[in-house]
Amino acid sequence: MAILIIEHDDLDSSQRLGTTLSDHGHKLLVVQVHKGQSLPPDLDNIDGLISMGGPQDTDQVKDHAWMKRELEMITEAHERGIPVLGVCLGAQLIAVALGGEVGRMDKPELGMAGTKLSFFGTTDPILTGLPWDTIQMHAHGCEVTAPPPGGTPAPLVSSDGCKAQAFRVGLTTYGFQYHFEWTKQRCLDIIDHNAKWVEAIGTTADELKAGVEEHYAMYRHLGDRLCKTIADRLFPLDKRLPPTRQEVANFRR
Repeated sequence: MAILIIEHDDLDSSQRLGTTLSDHGHKLLVVQVHKGQSLPPDLDNIDGLISMGGPQDTDQVKDHAWMKRELEMITEAHERGIPVLGVCLGAQLIAVALGGEVGRMDKPELGMAGTKLSFFGTTDPILTGLPWDTIQMHAHGCEVTAPPPGGTPAPLVSSDGCKAQAFRVGLTTYGFQYHFEWTKQRCLDIIDHNAKWVEAIGTTADELKAGVEEHYAMYRHLGDRLCKTIADRLFPLDKRLPPTRQEVANFRR
């Protein structure tokens, strides 16, 4: 059994999230669909699904042969109660797969910017213990405009530019629009890679990089805490191990 991690771009690997899951004893199956790697034929040996970010849009199903299959896998995993997590594009794919809507933003979000927990976020088991206001790393030109039915009445996390920064559907399916998992170098690389977005926002790459330098230490600290909580609570290792059926000598009924 393994957690399936689907990657859609070299710049959007699982980074610190994958490292944390591995450090906690999880077996990972990473499939890079943008390089032509095939998704598993079924979920029989999968007990968790993570969909990472990428430059693609959810309305490009005809342009990417893997996208239709990934949407089907997300739907099946959710319906079977297999934990599902999406980041950026991955969150948008979850929304579309489960009956929500995604649209293009008037202005993209790029760089470090504030987010705020809703009431539902402050009581969520994955987000509990995190500050209500945090600085997160953003890199997206689309957003979830209507979260899927079956979740909390409001998103878990919002920002001034994007209402659905994080949402939950049911008990074990989560979408995060912002990136909590990147290294500092990846944050800087993403800014360099999106010159058109920098221009559209009306700022400079140097200003955005200064924001990364200013906020990265706390961003890293809180992101590591979230990664650990995800490893412990969303993908609990004890739920994935077969029972030993061994008698415990000193156990008294």
